[in-house]
Amino acid sequence: MPVNDYQAVMARKNEIMKKAVGINYEQFSQSEIAFDYELMMSEVGYQLSEIRNIQNETGVGNTPLLELKNITKLARKMAPPGKGARIFLKDEAANPSGSFKARRASVSVYHAQKHGYPGVVAATSGNYGAAVASQAAMRGLKSIIVQEVFDSRGQGQPEILEKGRKCEAYGAEVLQLSVGPELFYTFLRVLEDTGYFNASLYTPFGIAGVETLGYEIIEQLKEKEDKEPDAVIITNAGGGNLTGTTRGMIKAGAVNTEIIAASVDLSGLHMASDYDFNRKSFTTGHTGFGIPFATWPDRADVPYNAARALRYMDRYLTVKQGEVFYITEALAQIEGLERGPAGNTSLAAAFSLAQEMDEEQIIVVQETEYTGAGKHPYAQLNFARENGIIVKNGDPELEEAGKSVIIPEHPAQIKAKELDLDSIKLSYLKNLAKKADLKNINNFELEFIAAEIKKTVGEVKELLKQELKLAIDGG
Repeated sequence: MPVNDYQAVMARKNEIMKKAVGINYEQFSQSEIAFDYELMMSEVGYQLSEIRNIQNETGVGNTPLLELKNITKLARKMAPPGKGARIFLKDEAANPSGSFKARRASVSVYHAQKHGYPGVVAATSGNYGAAVASQAAMRGLKSIIVQEVFDSRGQGQPEILEKGRKCEAYGAEVLQLSVGPELFYTFLRVLEDTGYFNASLYTPFGIAGVETLGYEIIEQLKEKEDKEPDAVIITNAGGGNLTGTTRGMIKAGAVNTEIIAASVDLSGLHMASDYDFNRKSFTTGHTGFGIPFATWPDRADVPYNAARALRYMDRYLTVKQGEVFYITEALAQIEGLERGPAGNTSLAAAFSLAQEMDEEQIIVVQETEYTGAGKHPYAQLNFARENGIIVKNGDPELEEAGKSVIIPEHPAQIKAKELDLDSIKLSYLKNLAKKADLKNINNFELEFIAAEIKKTVGEVKELLKQELKLAIDGG
């Protein structure tokens, strides 16, 4: 019998993961710094045509692309003459489990079934758990969802509890834990004890599943408007949504579309903090995940994360919690679409950005998600009040994460903020320097880093010399 204390289990994590994912990540490693990303995606993933067939079997994908004509009109009322881009929305709530995560889960669950795993496990507090449970039910597999829910007072956010109920509705066993390191420990124990497949968000299977979303956006817009979008705005957390969507767009032939990440500004809150955990009103799509995963993607539960947002991101915008709640209500009341908060993060950013773009240009908001009792703005705002958060109308610019949620008094107050993408890329380099010796970096490694942060090799050299004060021998 294996020893199952915390240290012993964590010491076996690589062995457990290799068996549970079925991927030998060592074959992609090329140095302490670099690995062959495209080889990993091509050899382990499935071809796009295969994935579309896999998803068709369980009713995933082919979701509608809707033009938000009323929200566009509202944006134009506040825009200068000739400004106000048309806003389209990819309605991913039409997927079986109510979000784009069904695309990620579909390939993992198919792969698990194909290779004889009796069930699947996912560690998630969000929509992905419901997606895994739904796909597992369709393919006759068991599912276990390990969910981080409670703070030390035993309180759980309405949105997280809602998602747990949805997982149970699909027949999953849901293990609800408190905030802390026990999540990963319990996850590893479950994988080892059951022999189930690790349906991680960050494997090539999950990312390849999202490629169909990007492909459909280009395919559908070309059918409607005979052009590719000028911008696609993607809610960003762990980076898989943005990575997969962009890869799919590239495969569909998009070459000029600007890829814009959007997150809720939760600066000042720490996601691993028991105290801060329930002082946020958004459980995903926020900077608490978006920034750490962008600056070091391999913090994931697999050796090499297939979600690598900085490779594809052109801009990064943030919006406030109150702005997202406002646009959520606007979407329901003037477009007749009641949808959950995550996709509306991108919609709030798109509403602001549209006012800077020309009328003939097109922005696509890349996804929506289902809503429910626990995900409704009223449930989240009431929970915020219970935790001492001030909820009021006013100027969202004055909102402080963990202290207040300020809902705009007028749509003109929705103003997305631009993050300094170069600073984020520099943080990635600094994190890399903590993990590896960059002094004797070679050309191959320079090319890897350049791809990682969407820079040229020359620009990477300059950053290493000027910002990290390293004498670069390579090249």
